[in-house]
Amino acid sequence: MNNGKSGSRKNQSNRSGKPKTGGAKPFQKRASQGQGTQKPKPSARTFDKKPKVAAAPKVDNGEMRLNKYISNSGVCSRRDADLYIVSGNVKVNGEIVTELGYKVKVTDVVNFDGMVITPEKKVYIVLNKPKGFSTINEDIVSQENVLSLVKGASKSPIAPVGRMDKSTLGLMIFTNDTNLIQKLSSPEQRSSKMYQVSLDRNLKYEDLERVQKGIYIEEKRVFVEDVAYVENQPKTEIGIKLKASNVKLVRALFESLDYNVLKVDRVMYGSITKWNLPRGKWRFLTDEEVRSLQQG
Repeated sequence: MNNGKSGSRKNQSNRSGKPKTGGAKPFQKRASQGQGTQKPKPSARTFDKKPKVAAAPKVDNGEMRLNKYISNSGVCSRRDADLYIVSGNVKVNGEIVTELGYKVKVTDVVNFDGMVITPEKKVYIVLNKPKGFSTINEDIVSQENVLSLVKGASKSPIAPVGRMDKSTLGLMIFTNDTNLIQKLSSPEQRSSKMYQVSLDRNLKYEDLERVQKGIYIEEKRVFVEDVAYVENQPKTEIGIKLKASNVKLVRALFESLDYNVLKVDRVMYGSITKWNLPRGKWRFLTDEEVRSLQQG
């Protein structure tokens, strides 16, 4: 006899929301599920982490952003490079580029503010050169080559600014900045050099005045900014300052007056000194020292 209890239990069972045995799996949406049916909540650990997706390998196509290319060349920062780009002061392969984010290849020719640049980071080194090393035949690797003293200072090839023979001592500049090398090697360059010269006998005062006024070497007058006896030293020790980049001229000035030159020691190059730099040691130039060379 049906007293309605069984139907009530059935309805009550359906209202409980418990999944039936053999039915759909938990957390699986049913196609026949109605709008009023309560959806089971997923456990927290089911979605606590997103699945890891393997990153696609970067393809090196040999390109870089133009501002990075300029920055790597050492002429300015990326931010300043953007200003030069938008102002039309940068050319790529002869064409003006004003687009920020423009990409170039290493093989492209980039002209920055009238100067061709390369993305190689610029290195500037000063060496206090000892005796016994020369700059002749720089490409030949030997213990007598001055480049052996700065070996390991840079991953890129560097070259000396000017030449020195084995007997000449003192400051030498090395860099991979070819524009600076050309500038400092030019007869029009304005960087002053100061030398301490040791002679075999006392320099006569009248000869010191002759050097100051200018002496002709190979029919060319060598202009001297200053020449004087070194303070608290014998009169065989002379300080001389001039702009000429040829070290041999310093020796030739005194030899033309019949003095034997025992030693030539470059103690200053522009604003750069060898203070606290032992003989045979090198250091990197400061940003301020590099700017002084570029402006000199």
